[in-house]
Amino acid sequence: MKILVVNAGSSSLKYQLLDMKDESVIAKGNCDRIGIDGHVSAKTGDGRHIEEDCNFPTHTEAFEKLVEVLTSGETKVIDSMSEISAVGHRIVQGAEIFKETCLVTDEVIDQIDSLAELAPVHNHPHALALRACKAVIPAGTPQVVVFDTAFHSTMPRKAYLYGLPYECYTDLHVRKYGFHGTSHRFVSGELARVMGKPIEELKIVSCHLGNGSSITAINGGKSVDTSMGFTPLDGLVMGTRCGSVDPSAVDYVEKKMGFTPDQMTEYMNKKSGFLGLSGIGSDNRDIQAAASEGNERALIVSEIFAYQIKKFIGSYAAAMNGLDAVIFTGGIGENAPEVRAAACSNLDILGIHIDAEKNLCRGILKEISTDDSKTKVYVIPTNEELLIARDTLALVTK
Repeated sequence: MKILVVNAGSSSLKYQLLDMKDESVIAKGNCDRIGIDGHVSAKTGDGRHIEEDCNFPTHTEAFEKLVEVLTSGETKVIDSMSEISAVGHRIVQGAEIFKETCLVTDEVIDQIDSLAELAPVHNHPHALALRACKAVIPAGTPQVVVFDTAFHSTMPRKAYLYGLPYECYTDLHVRKYGFHGTSHRFVSGELARVMGKPIEELKIVSCHLGNGSSITAINGGKSVDTSMGFTPLDGLVMGTRCGSVDPSAVDYVEKKMGFTPDQMTEYMNKKSGFLGLSGIGSDNRDIQAAASEGNERALIVSEIFAYQIKKFIGSYAAAMNGLDAVIFTGGIGENAPEVRAAACSNLDILGIHIDAEKNLCRGILKEISTDDSKTKVYVIPTNEELLIARDTLALVTK
């Protein structure tokens, strides 16, 4: 069975085609600059590759190009789309409507689109992509949606409610939703597998660290708290996002800078975080390089980031009344030994001890804690596309 996995953004359409016999990647690529001009990058599992400028007025044209590169030319891997058994889509925001993976219907697409206010950069493009996909794949090919927020639907109300008047929740749906759920679910399952223990017996803190970062407390395989909130702006300081800030500070800066609310939102989402604090850039590699040369503002960013990770690990261990393992994943989590070392230093109270030599690894699954570390620490590469494909397979073959 071949499954196509799609991750649509406002101006991009990333895809992977997987053979579920052995979960191998047959092809992958990205149709980007949708609505601007257009570009496709496509690669096959056996190494063939193309880069091409295109014309993508909408997601429909991007999907048509996706079909073309899969079925013809230098990157051909299938004869026709009829060879694809199902399409799985990543959806960022399911709110309280969608708490599990489901089959796509016209009503489901409309409901996803209706949540656009909660995720304006993501949900409307997701809906566009779902309709575009339906227009170009053979009739009868099932589509499945997997929601980032669904994994966090197990959070108790003491974790997801804010201290705003209750009608903000009941009438406006303001609450913590959490994100990166697909990634946290995948790596926690992998941890249980490599540790050889049932996930129901484990208390885990999963650190998905990248340009966007979130940390999740996972007790018995279920999310019980997470650092991102109503939007992905909350929680840790990130590449260009400020993370948690006193709302009164936001109001003060907005007035002093003469910003509109929309301008303030953009300031916090796109001009803050590593970028705003360092003045260097949003990429952790640039921050670490500058910090190693003694750049004071880069050092500040490194210290803040590690300190915040440490605080979340400690607070979530307290919330779960125990901790068996910490996971590092995502672009930074998998590839930045210095971040992992700093975040796990001086956590003797939790029985966390990093082996400096083991911790030098990048991008591979590896235990990096010492043999006598009471709490185990692992680097586990995430694979959201594979989890989406597995969910899709399970649902369409049920």
